[in-house]
Amino acid sequence: MLEYTDFRNFLSVIEKAKEACKNSGQEVEHHLVEFNEVITHGKGAVQVYQSYKLSRYACYLIVQNADPSKEIVALGQTYFAVQTRLQEIRQMENCKIP
Repeated sequence: MLEYTDFRNFLSVIEKAKEACKNSGQEVEHHLVEFNEVITHGKGAVQVYQSYKLSRYACYLIVQNADPSKEIVALGQTYFAVQTRLQEIRQMENCKIP
């Protein structure tokens, strides 16, 4: 999804996200769950791939730690920045005294 052509290059992004998660006081296992994905190819060949199930928070951390020169990453970073700002505005509006 984030235009990494080699999963091993993406692993460093996952490790940074895990570190950020841990350093923010969150349980890494609640946000990044490693599992093996089984893919069946033509003629019945089966291959096992390392994969992850991610919480929304983990997606945020991964996008923030990914390569911003990739267009899809830059768009993801913008998405999370806009959503954060919208939430700030909503919270400010809820605090206004009528």
